[in-house]
Amino acid sequence: MITVEEASRIILEHSIDIPNTIIPLEEAIGRLLREDLVTDRDLPPYDRVTMDGIAIHYDAFARGKRSFPVEGIGAAGSPQAELHDRDKCIEIMTGAMLPKHTDTVVRYEDVEISGGEATLKVDTIHRGQNIHRQGVDRKKGAVVVPSNRILSSAEIGVAATVGKPQLRVAAFPPAVIVSSGDELVPVYENPRPYQIRKSNVHRLRATLRNWGMPADTAHLADDEDEIRKTLAELIERKRIVLMSGGVSKGKFDYIPKVLQSLGVKKLFHRIRQRPGKPFWFGISREGALVFAFPGNPVSSFMCTIRYFRPWMQKSLGLPTHQPHAILADDIEFLPDLTYFAQVRLEYAPDGCLKAHPVEGHGSGDLANLVDADAFIELPRGGDLYRKGEVHPVWLYRN
Repeated sequence: MITVEEASRIILEHSIDIPNTIIPLEEAIGRLLREDLVTDRDLPPYDRVTMDGIAIHYDAFARGKRSFPVEGIGAAGSPQAELHDRDKCIEIMTGAMLPKHTDTVVRYEDVEISGGEATLKVDTIHRGQNIHRQGVDRKKGAVVVPSNRILSSAEIGVAATVGKPQLRVAAFPPAVIVSSGDELVPVYENPRPYQIRKSNVHRLRATLRNWGMPADTAHLADDEDEIRKTLAELIERKRIVLMSGGVSKGKFDYIPKVLQSLGVKKLFHRIRQRPGKPFWFGISREGALVFAFPGNPVSSFMCTIRYFRPWMQKSLGLPTHQPHAILADDIEFLPDLTYFAQVRLEYAPDGCLKAHPVEGHGSGDLANLVDADAFIELPRGGDLYRKGEVHPVWLYRN
């Protein structure tokens, strides 16, 4: 067995260079942007009215004028209106271009309009109020979103604003998530008393999709010849193979043996950790990486969060920031293993991140995952981890 630190180092040493691809804007959420988003015009592109009301020339107000005959109306999406008489006003709507020869907008709440004349109900206004000036946010040609940014809804909105129906993003290599075991049946079937529905493959696929990474799925029965045939095809077609189950010491755990027969070089098998000890990692002659996680749901999920995500981030060239949290209660753990305990996170009133242990029933207790937010990594060598200690946390909720 190797340590968590050794396993992490080996995995990160096998990061890859990920190329680019062009995808539609509506598919880009969560992907890594590989181009600068540059304004094709000023933001905002014109002096934009920010309140429904009337547009006036402030000098008329400064001369003591408080009633303004309405000369016209300007709507958002219409060509720019023009005030011909500076002692009058134009009714104007939010989002519209500020009319020519006006420089101040008074909201409807501060105006009474009757008989075609707008009378101010306030004695104080300011020149330029309620106007979002052209170019105040960004000038034409400015970089609004730099390359190597994960695209959230905020960046998607900017991309649409600057006229990008397609975006250059990182192109994840072909990946597949493989479940194994005769006890597993599809989610739409009624399992027999000795069967369970597949969950790991759906959990891991959803996790990767949340990171912007698509993946196919496959399943292996507990048949050595079938496993060899299927894995040979997958390793040839896919760059990343994520597996769940079949890597421990059971009589039907054929996967390590089959991988070796297919020329996949074992880089490690078994880590000094709980959960997830039987984790197998290797690389094929063609360069396919195999992450063979244990079959227990908490184990496979934790290994995905703790090892695969950092590998993906390094391959994408993303900086990594490891959050830490303060233990809110004592945790006792006697084995000489790194322990990944499930915790519920909470921001305390002082701004510190607190980790509340969530007790479960071992690495098969997948239901317990819904009560937690993260795994806290507790180092080997300690029997008691005390309230107030600070340790790394591996989050799986946004």
